[in-house]
Amino acid sequence: MIGRLGELWQYTPVAFWLVLAACLYFVVMAVRLTVIDVRHHLLPNRIVFPSYAVAGFLLLAAAAAAAWGGSVQPAGDPNGNPVLPVVRVVAGAAILWLFYFVLRLVYPPGMGFGDVKLAGVLGMYLGYLSWGHLFAGTFMAFLLGGLWSLALLAARRGTLKSAIPFGPFMLAGAAAAMLLPA
Repeated sequence: MIGRLGELWQYTPVAFWLVLAACLYFVVMAVRLTVIDVRHHLLPNRIVFPSYAVAGFLLLAAAAAAAWGGSVQPAGDPNGNPVLPVVRVVAGAAILWLFYFVLRLVYPPGMGFGDVKLAGVLGMYLGYLSWGHLFAGTFMAFLLGGLWSLALLAARRGTLKSAIPFGPFMLAGAAAAMLLPA
């Protein structure tokens, strides 16, 4: 996402400011949710649900502004289709939400429904960038969560049945993917 900011500033300043606002909102949301999830194993609806509206508006408006500004390349469509970035924001939210929902259905003790709800918001951010970013952010979340679990097991601070808050790893994975180049 950071790499896109320079391109957007050059081609479509309106989209630049919208994406910058979305990034700043992401940071504030991520910090708040991480602190709450670590302390209480909870991702509150009062933060997650408004994030759909805020992130959705900012990212969809940025994609539309880049398309209407004559430069869809910085919005993430190398083929010049102005609709694709908008579709990826919506589809990214739906795909990631559905993926986490299936995980929740398969093994309910392993995934809280707060994680499922957060997945849709993260899917918007990652979908705005590309399908590769959506995959990378999801992969990084599970990689980081798995490494943390292994560290807890190695330090004998947890067992295979220990519950860990997964929201911070989802947020960290998305943030790491957002820093990847396009």
